[in-house]
Amino acid sequence: MFFLALCALAIVLTTAWGVLAIHYSDIRSDAIRTVLAVAFGTAGIVTLTALLWPRWRWRWRAAGAFAALFVVLVAWWSTIEPSNDRDWQPDVAVVSYATINGDLITVHNIRNFEYRTESDFTPAYYDRTLDIRELAGADIVASYWMGPAVAHVFVSFAFNDGQHLAISIETRKERGEGYSTIAGFFKQYEIYYVVADERDVIRVRTNYRKDPPEDVYVYRVHAPLENSKRLLLDYVRAMNSLKDRPAFYNTLTTNCTTGIWKHSWVNADHLTLSWKVLLSGYVPEYLYDSGRLDNSVPFTELQRRSHVNARAQAADKAANFSQLIRSESATGAK
Repeated sequence: MFFLALCALAIVLTTAWGVLAIHYSDIRSDAIRTVLAVAFGTAGIVTLTALLWPRWRWRWRAAGAFAALFVVLVAWWSTIEPSNDRDWQPDVAVVSYATINGDLITVHNIRNFEYRTESDFTPAYYDRTLDIRELAGADIVASYWMGPAVAHVFVSFAFNDGQHLAISIETRKERGEGYSTIAGFFKQYEIYYVVADERDVIRVRTNYRKDPPEDVYVYRVHAPLENSKRLLLDYVRAMNSLKDRPAFYNTLTTNCTTGIWKHSWVNADHLTLSWKVLLSGYVPEYLYDSGRLDNSVPFTELQRRSHVNARAQAADKAANFSQLIRSESATGAK
């Protein structure tokens, strides 16, 4: 009976996965996708009914046939490949990459848009050569829009000259495409590294996103400088790899926070995986509890000091935007 229950559960789960995989696949015809998804779902229901019907002697043959059908589906689904050649939304149309010459890293296509609203902007990019010997550390940036459990988290690397390089792991959406958490499990989006000026990637969240508005917090990570250097170089490796070999985003395994956590593996003392990584809004608290943020004040006070919306709105287009948003006395500065 227990084995039968396990088989029934497996059929339910594989049927649900198969229907969604077909629905979110790259088959261009909506009608064909719908027919195939309904057909697979029907096959799963019929198989489940046969398995649970106590007097039907063909139940295991039906289960075997469904298993074979599922294998065919998985084999087909595995052929869906990521691509860099699609009609991308303008904000993710240009791929960033870097060239390395000794201690000098030249980052190409750093995004620095001129925004009028979140969706109305003039695209702009620039190149910058960074000396990794001048790296001062790394900050964690967390942006919230739907409560404390969910945040978009990214890293910003600080240099001794006051400049910052922000790298945000995001979905690369096609023109007219929206974001769906469920679709993110099914090869719907390529993964994209937004390599940007903080006046772009932070200011668009604090100054221009209104529906819903976002609250942004910037925390300095307390870690050996060599750790930050290895982390930056690993980001560069990933950026360059995606330029030639695109990869899919995955809502659970390859997202903004698990991406950061995987990059941290270059350091021997990286944090272990925690539910606070999966519930991304709790990443700053996890770093604090692990001694990776300023522990001289309670976390609630550190969180208050790290909230940058008012300072970012005051700084706006200022050339020293990164310095102003990190200064508690700069709220009224322009």
